[in-house]
Amino acid sequence: MAGILYLCATPIGNLGDMTPRVVETLKEVDVIAAEDTRNSIKLLNHFDIHTPMTSYHEYNKVEKAVQLIAQMESGQNVALITDAGTPAISDPGEVLVRMCHENHITVTSLPGCAACITALTLSGLPTRRFCFEGFIPFEKKERNEILEELKTESRTMIIYEAPHRLIRTLGELYEALGDRKITLCRELTKKFETIFPTTLSESLKYYEEHEPKGEYVLVVEGLSREARKAEEIAAWEEMSIREHMDYYEKQGIDHKEAMKKVAADRGVGKREIYAALLEDKE
Repeated sequence: MAGILYLCATPIGNLGDMTPRVVETLKEVDVIAAEDTRNSIKLLNHFDIHTPMTSYHEYNKVEKAVQLIAQMESGQNVALITDAGTPAISDPGEVLVRMCHENHITVTSLPGCAACITALTLSGLPTRRFCFEGFIPFEKKERNEILEELKTESRTMIIYEAPHRLIRTLGELYEALGDRKITLCRELTKKFETIFPTTLSESLKYYEEHEPKGEYVLVVEGLSREARKAEEIAAWEEMSIREHMDYYEKQGIDHKEAMKKVAADRGVGKREIYAALLEDKE
């Protein structure tokens, strides 16, 4: 019988957040795959866990996954841990999970800490709908594409950032999104945990005077429905009403239905569109 992959969440700062179930599992599995064995050995020693470890990280995620799957196919159980938090979230563990499914290996998750959810609940921003962006890619073209997508994102956005790139990212978010609300979270669950609700413009001023320290979770306000509608209307108003009608009629939509859609897009009544089209004919 094949073994099982256990995704084991570890503390993001406070060791008291380690669950008894994770401790028990880490003691019982055949091997622990860790993002950085040098960091993880401190955690294992604290909980008196002596299970063998192997490294599993961004630079060996495919070839090591093949090895781990072979071990599980032979009947061994494997636990996956990251340096802090839940494996496979902004983490190479997602590759191992996918490959396990492809090879019909059972995967189960032992829930616990996740910095993104911890920050979201502390942010004071809407939590019903949110999106997780993780670290915005460093490569300029892809970075710009993502920032462009975020302009119209209506859900609360969660972004990870390192201290040495924080000011740059805050500046780019301000330029792309305008002056939104933001809560900056650092040192989560630790003694000097800091939750800083502010705006993008004020956060830039603050960190230009205070050196950023520690890893940050940025929780950013989404575009409000009202603002999103206003932006959509402004975009449509760059077209003439005749061009707007042509846009729908070229899709095979009949004249009457196209008028309804144009009126809805522009936030006006159908009579106003009808009158403008008559005037255009004259």
